[in-house]
Amino acid sequence: MKLYLIQHGDAVGEQVDPERPLSLRGRADIEGLAAQMLRDGVEVERIINSGKLRARQTADMIAAVIAPTLSVEDIADGLRPKDSTDWLAGSLEQWTGDTLAVGHLPFMGKMVSRLVTGSDNTGVVSFVPGTAVCLERGENADGWTIDWMITPDLLRP
Repeated sequence: MKLYLIQHGDAVGEQVDPERPLSLRGRADIEGLAAQMLRDGVEVERIINSGKLRARQTADMIAAVIAPTLSVEDIADGLRPKDSTDWLAGSLEQWTGDTLAVGHLPFMGKMVSRLVTGSDNTGVVSFVPGTAVCLERGENADGWTIDWMITPDLLRP
């Protein structure tokens, strides 16, 4: 199983719009990420997001490119900035299909740390808006490893 953890794209400031939709740069970065994922042949069975506008927009943009027939699921608790990693870690024990999750910091960094090291306080990777990390579960559900990571600056012309 592969798990794609993605921090939402760059969003406008709260003073511009309290809902914090994606900025123009955020949209461009996510378009680039989705195109790269398509070129790399990424396929998923499930796409989930935190339900916050910027995460939903990010998930919808990626889904439109790599999985246009999938419905994007809003998860009210479990992917937001200060949420515990327990819900997603527990869900992953039951899921077998490749999954893409769009959320926020510091949650995303803690989730990668928990899956790779067993502790959500290790600081394994550094996210910036629009970062994607692909993790792969070992055979017999034997731990997780980082398969690849990409940041928006690597995809910009």
